[in-house]
Amino acid sequence: MSGKLKLQICDNTLREGEQSPGVAFTPEEKTRIAEMLDATGVDVIEAGFPATSSEERRAIRKITSLDLNADISGLCRAKDSDVDYAAECDLDWVSIFIATSDIHLRYKYGCSIQQAVDMAISALERAKEYGFRVRVAAEDATRSSRQNLELLYRSAEDAGADMISVADTLGILTPSASMELVRWVKNLTSLPVAVHFHNDLGMATANTLTAFESGALQLHTSVNGIGERAGNAPLEEILIALKLLYGVERYRTENLKQLSTLVEEYSGIRVAKNKPVVGENTFTHESGIHVSAILENTETYEPFPPEIAGMKRKFVFGKHTGRNAVRKILLARGVDIDDLTLEKVTMKVKELGEKKIPVSSDDLLEIVKKME
Repeated sequence: MSGKLKLQICDNTLREGEQSPGVAFTPEEKTRIAEMLDATGVDVIEAGFPATSSEERRAIRKITSLDLNADISGLCRAKDSDVDYAAECDLDWVSIFIATSDIHLRYKYGCSIQQAVDMAISALERAKEYGFRVRVAAEDATRSSRQNLELLYRSAEDAGADMISVADTLGILTPSASMELVRWVKNLTSLPVAVHFHNDLGMATANTLTAFESGALQLHTSVNGIGERAGNAPLEEILIALKLLYGVERYRTENLKQLSTLVEEYSGIRVAKNKPVVGENTFTHESGIHVSAILENTETYEPFPPEIAGMKRKFVFGKHTGRNAVRKILLARGVDIDDLTLEKVTMKVKELGEKKIPVSSDDLLEIVKKME
């Protein structure tokens, strides 16, 4: 990526998403996901963790050989050997991470913060020798002292890093804390700031958008929010929010549902019906008041047209359905019935709803036929 710096989406589905318990993408699956991410306009695709295995490196090379518009990145620990493995993959970027919290320094590394920073800088310098653009990330940044973060980020800038990254590894930030931390980090160096937020408390989307408002340049996402534990900021939520709430129009969102379904199939992780943007219920309406209003003007109960995310509007009928909604749907399908039949049809719909049997528009027509 060249030219003036601007907002970037770095999608981690192929790396962080694959760290979800039980998930393993084949090279062919990774390639297909990468192509769809590129078609969406994602700026950076984190293709994997090169040090994992030779099969992982083969999968990454398949992606880097596609000549996509997106830059391709790989994740490296603060180890020279990890950078050497990344050099086999023809990547544009490497992300070098090191934990900076006292608990990680003590129990994971058994070293001081200075020793950890020295390891990160060694890996950074090796990566620059290979010609990589380098992002240096503080793992568990949100439980790290400001002193530790300052030492890593300023050392990274001095050693030639291209970007620094804040990782909320345990998903413990609040939006206000996200704003304060990103602003503080942004003022430490002249480098652009990336944010990588987890969703353990359900705030990854809010925290990521707040970080964007606070000056973060690169936002990390994953399709359907998959990732370690409760996952990460979902790509589909971030892109739709950027479009609707911030006027960012350059991402192509109309294939988000297709991309979501593909990742659901390959990962085996089911998308909840009430999942924002791409869940089955997102544009499905049952309540009679809602259905009647939607039929008059879709903006009454829809925050955006479903087509923006590749979704479709659906009506189902059940215990909350009223006569007015039934009549309007039938008229829209070219069927006009008298008031007595309407009452019978509505009561039948409610009866089925009480038994937890949803009724579709087609089912409604069948009920009418049986009433005739």
